[in-house]
Amino acid sequence: MPHDCSFLADRLDDGQVSLGDDDRDSHAGDWGTPEADRVRPDAVCWPTSTLDVSAVLAAANDRGVPVTPYAAGTGIEGNALPARSGVSMDLTRMDRVLDVRPDDFQVDVEPGVLGGTLNDAVAEHDLFLPPLPQSADISTVGGMIATDASGAKTVKYGEVHDWVLALEAVLADGTVIETGSRAKKTSSGYNLDDLLVGSEGTLAVVTRATFELARQPAQVRGGHAVFESLDDAATAIAATMQAGVDVATIELLDSVSTKIANAYSGTDLPDAPTVFVEFHANHGVDTEIEACREIFEEHGVERFAMAAGAEMDELWAARRDLANALLAYDPPRRPAKPGDVTVPISQYPDLVRHAKELGAEHDLDVPCFGHAGDGNVHYNVLVNPDDPEEREAGRAISDAVVERAIEMGGTSTGEHGVGRGKREYMIAEHGEGAVETMGAIKRALDPNGILNPGKIFPEPVDGKLSRADPPD
Repeated sequence: MPHDCSFLADRLDDGQVSLGDDDRDSHAGDWGTPEADRVRPDAVCWPTSTLDVSAVLAAANDRGVPVTPYAAGTGIEGNALPARSGVSMDLTRMDRVLDVRPDDFQVDVEPGVLGGTLNDAVAEHDLFLPPLPQSADISTVGGMIATDASGAKTVKYGEVHDWVLALEAVLADGTVIETGSRAKKTSSGYNLDDLLVGSEGTLAVVTRATFELARQPAQVRGGHAVFESLDDAATAIAATMQAGVDVATIELLDSVSTKIANAYSGTDLPDAPTVFVEFHANHGVDTEIEACREIFEEHGVERFAMAAGAEMDELWAARRDLANALLAYDPPRRPAKPGDVTVPISQYPDLVRHAKELGAEHDLDVPCFGHAGDGNVHYNVLVNPDDPEEREAGRAISDAVVERAIEMGGTSTGEHGVGRGKREYMIAEHGEGAVETMGAIKRALDPNGILNPGKIFPEPVDGKLSRADPPD
């Protein structure tokens, strides 16, 4: 049923509210939402301040109108899909870098700031925010906080939550709260920062964030290594991490991914399993590079080449462009359901091997790549969307990879969040008691269930979990 959103006009200025079809259509899902699953919101609004966010949420809560936070729409799990219509709250106009404090290695930003813009703003102070994902130039820090995003440098620097010092956020009833502090550490009270980070807008809407920053390393070197077999490459990566080599980035592309990347980016890498590496240090970077080289040689590396500056950037183009390359490769085949599982590093080779074996059983390509140093496997099953058997096989392969990752002590999603796409795995991963506890927190902070409903929590089974999130 449609919701009456006329209250928005009384709380926001002209130009901040739209009931138009074009705006509603553009907010009906995110990058990963299939056309058939998109849901039009009843209205779109663009707050420009914390007061705007507070006024909209208070009014929506009083009327039981769902509100779904929306930013750049680059998610792939339906995180920003307005599952029960209502209001799509687009935060992209809250896009200011508020304050840079280089002496404290800190920056305050609004949620609509793009990751690349943030790094540009602090670069003049020789600082940067390390955990940004590959999509940093087109995704917002609010979205990164919502999903606890991470990226290629996470193996050295950690995830977004490791760099959040403080947040300003608005609860479902319009109450504005501040969490954390500007101190580097604290043992005071509950850690509300970590509660909100990764909650995907189901507990509150973040309106300001304080991040810790890092000094740009004096030495940055990158390169790639080519292996004869995928198993050799995956095992070499695990051995490198187990040996404690200080890599900033260590990324895997299987031979299919390399072939796809070459076709799209115009690179001339061999169509073979390839590992990309990057090292950051203020001194002694060559020692780490040689340690990595020795381990790779023990695992049959065929080529190990290092670069710096523009040459390094060109080398990395194939990895950066891979998401777009997958969409352009071999039409009409498309990724059935992108995956981003993560496992303990000792299990990494076995999981990659399992994904490739499943693809071979169904005679489907399953490109595997990702932030291998922290056990993160990105995989895509390429299927013809017009072929029901291939679609079903793609789903079965994806499910099997996720299930195996959880069995290995890993997670169904390393960086993209749960959204709607990973809800079904929550109990298998966390246990019913933990999911019920999450539901209790949700009910305490959002008793009317207006904040981004239909996300994270699995569908009720035999009445269980129904209090956490009512069925669609």
